[in-house]
Amino acid sequence: MGGTLSNLTEGANGSTLAPGLGDIPESCVACVFMYLTPPEICNLARLNRAFRGASSSDSVWESKLPPNYQDLLHLMPPERVTGKVCMSISAKAMTITGIEDRRYWNWIPTEESRFQFDGVIPTWYKYYIFLLYCGKSNAHIPTLTLHLSYYSVCRFHVVAYLQQIWWFELDGVVKFPFPSGIYTLLFRLHLGRFTKRLGRRVSNFEHTHGWDIKPVQFELSTSDGQQAACECCLDESEEYYANGNHKRGSWIEYMVGEFIVCDSQPVTEVKFSMKQIDCTHSKGGLCVDSVFIVPSDLRGRRRRRIEVWK
Repeated sequence: MGGTLSNLTEGANGSTLAPGLGDIPESCVACVFMYLTPPEICNLARLNRAFRGASSSDSVWESKLPPNYQDLLHLMPPERVTGKVCMSISAKAMTITGIEDRRYWNWIPTEESRFQFDGVIPTWYKYYIFLLYCGKSNAHIPTLTLHLSYYSVCRFHVVAYLQQIWWFELDGVVKFPFPSGIYTLLFRLHLGRFTKRLGRRVSNFEHTHGWDIKPVQFELSTSDGQQAACECCLDESEEYYANGNHKRGSWIEYMVGEFIVCDSQPVTEVKFSMKQIDCTHSKGGLCVDSVFIVPSDLRGRRRRRIEVWK
């Protein structure tokens, strides 16, 4: 019986015997997979190439996702200890002045950013994010692990790198049904460009200038009228560095402010911005990774943070 099953799993893909499961069109296999559970789909995907291809079909995984799965794509996995919702918005999702002009901005591939797809997000990956959000392990679904490993090789993490500009402005907006609570919004920034040389991380500050002359303005507002604003110089004077303090060469999270979400709010819209539009001087040499929205009682656990209230 075992030999018979082995023959059935082969076919045109690797056997000269009678047609087998490998000869079934992927579209037909995908239609069957729509009625199976995710573990069943991933186990069958190991049978042959046709089944493995069908397991990547968008139509298969679309039926397994909740109605609000688009909102979950912005989420990081819930905080492990408390299970509270944390959100990350990449620079790719923001409106940045001059981002299309390579004289001013460039997208830099780096492993130091959170994972981003540069293109259409496969539905199987949306389901993977959904599993993380629900706190479930993907150990029982090896096909998703295989897909994720492949995409990690083919796609880059990216950050926006500013070489030089006079008018610096960045805006973003997110709508999400946040659970009730108090949330903090932070920008994740890095002064200087970084690379790896001989296995070591090296920072280059060739283009870094202008951030110590005038402060950068940070703002946030919500759909129910809450507002917060602050400003901060991203760079410091030479005397500041002489004392052993420095902001260059490391990722820093700049805290913009807090907002409160009540039970009565089904969806909260949060707008945020960062700007330095004094055109009396240029500025450059800055990496923009993402914006974090986290519960305020968790922000103390984050690595390096600067409160920029003023």
